[in-house]
Amino acid sequence: MRTKIFYISILLVFFTIPVDAQCAMCRAVLESEEGQKTAKGINNGIVYLMIIPYVLIGAVGYFIYRNKKKTSDSNS
Repeated sequence: MRTKIFYISILLVFFTIPVDAQCAMCRAVLESEEGQKTAKGINNGIVYLMIIPYVLIGAVGYFIYRNKKKTSDSNS
């Protein structure tokens, strides 16, 4: 089971697809710029801000799982 989770984690880390996280209005304003540097920066910032809640929820879920596993092991 651990190896399965490990392999799935590796796949999720190394095989990602690029995403565009801009809303329609931001995209329209930023596409008019030459070079698209600002648009790429804004897009990366949005993606990083979206990742933080998922990491926090994952960490809380992990701690809940770990505590439940400890209590079930001590009851056995």
